[in-house]
Amino acid sequence: MSLDTGPRRALAWAGIAGVVIALLVLLAPVLTPFLIGAIFAYALHPAVEHLAARRWPRLLAVTVVEVAMLASLLAVSLLIVPILSREVPLLQAQIPLLAEKINQTVVPWLASQGVHVALDVASIKSFVLNYLSTNAEDWAAALLGSLRIGGSVALAIAGNALLIPVVLFYLLMDWPHLVRRARALIPPRVLPATEGFVRECDELLGQYLRGQLAVMLSLAAFYSTGLALFGFDLALPVGVFTGLAVFIPYVGFGLGLLLALMAGVLQFASMHALIAVAVVYGAGQLLESFILTPRLVGERIGLNPLAVIFVLLAFGHLFGFVGVLVALPLSALGLVALRRLEALYRSSRLYGG
Repeated sequence: MSLDTGPRRALAWAGIAGVVIALLVLLAPVLTPFLIGAIFAYALHPAVEHLAARRWPRLLAVTVVEVAMLASLLAVSLLIVPILSREVPLLQAQIPLLAEKINQTVVPWLASQGVHVALDVASIKSFVLNYLSTNAEDWAAALLGSLRIGGSVALAIAGNALLIPVVLFYLLMDWPHLVRRARALIPPRVLPATEGFVRECDELLGQYLRGQLAVMLSLAAFYSTGLALFGFDLALPVGVFTGLAVFIPYVGFGLGLLLALMAGVLQFASMHALIAVAVVYGAGQLLESFILTPRLVGERIGLNPLAVIFVLLAFGHLFGFVGVLVALPLSALGLVALRRLEALYRSSRLYGG
């Protein structure tokens, strides 16, 4: 079929695409756990199929693969534990001292500039003792109080945390059936072309996942080395956590930056910490945005560096966090579609083919 013989069909597909995009925008909060589960299922189903081909029962294969993934995520999350266990006692000791130092140095200078402020050191000490206690019962009481205040947010987070593994389990169990059903919906006359398109998309998405993994490992090594060169005691856990957490755009980097700032201020109690974190994390952000992601991810899926940056910003602006999460994978699919449309156009009478 040439491009100029099916305008109605093209308009129909454009309308369907518009409806799908509108639904994604309206239902983004609801779709988030299902989308994340689908992404994990796509990434993990080859491992399940490999075990199933070795005559493992599918239920056992899915369980083993999902448990291994959850254990890996838990291990990454537990990188925060040594940071908090070391820094909380330091916070108890250093925050009141820091408040007194500000009262003795910064407050007089501000007064000379006409700004009159003063820190209530006694109240700060009381706050530190109440909220930074190492007593487990005090932590539990504070947590329960926070849940009462922000119950709906906490409930949504807990619901998603429980829903994503359930979605992932059922998707992995039903993956071959879902693929067969989707294949059965394709008209036979376009089945060969559609299968070729899906294979090309699958190859590009695999390259994207491998490229993203390379970015994460490279940044983990960079942040760990950079913080170690500045003398951070917690360089390894903070650096590894930041590098691996960048898979969650903005949020992962922000958490890593916050942990590094806290570790640096409490260890050095000077401008050395702020300068070190600014240098390492500023360089890391530039390295990720302009070198690693464009080259290790963008080049693998055929997008140039400027296109990668534009896609991330555009999807983030249109769809928020979910948009940033799926920006590059969807761009890979769009790139395959554009290549095929270009080939179709070149073979049409409009181009003179």
